Amino acid sequence: MSKSLVIIPTYNEKENIERMIRKVFSLTHPFHILIIDDGSPDGTAAIVKGMIQEFPANLFIEERIGKLGLGTAYIKGFKWAIERKYETVFEMDCDFSHNPDDLIRLHHSCLNNADVAIGSRYVKGGKIENWPKGRVLMSYFASVYVRMVLWLPIYDTTAGFKCYKIKVLERINFDEIKFIGYAFQIEMKYTAYKLGFKLIEVPITFIDRAEGESKMDKGIFKEAFWGVLKMAFKKIN
Repeated sequence: MSKSLVIIPTYNEKENIERMIRKVFSLTHPFHILIIDDGSPDGTAAIVKGMIQEFPANLFIEERIGKLGLGTAYIKGFKWAIERKYETVFEMDCDFSHNPDDLIRLHHSCLNNADVAIGSRYVKGGKIENWPKGRVLMSYFASVYVRMVLWLPIYDTTAGFKCYKIKVLERINFDEIKFIGYAFQIEMKYTAYKLGFKLIEVPITFIDRAEGESKMDKGIFKEAFWGVLKMAFKKIN
């Protein structure tokens, strides 16, 4: 059995899902993949279930009814991974904005000094391609805002491409994780940091999706803005 699980939440990703699965399985490290699908009406789940016949020992799917949020999808996946005793657990988007080749580098970081390895756009060597300048600035200054409010020593605080050692996830009380959008990504990093785990940023190139539709909306940014203020007063044990 593989000791590494890649969790990929999906909603209407039929253009990307098969290509992503085959790419991850082509890597030199033997990853397993867990798809958390929120009732995609475009048939994403059907594609995955068809591929499970080809990869019965490596590919898994959990289906949910309706769009329940990024955070709850990952928490479902984290609990699934803990129950099955994986050693490293990855968060990853399905749209190829996260380069699957970088899974190897994140895994290497967690095998060495990191408890949480973060694929970072804003450390030396990291960059963003195909985003409008306004969106890049909004994302960058959102991370500056988070660092100022929470004193979190991470440059890419909203990053969603990560590797966790399982001991980090075992320590976090998921009932205390309150946010479901991009504030979830901040809250997980902040919680891990406050619990004393070592977070290391690994430079990546983030490429805007070529296929499918973005899940970003104003509500996501509103949740993140107010969520950070709430986190500043949160007691973490």
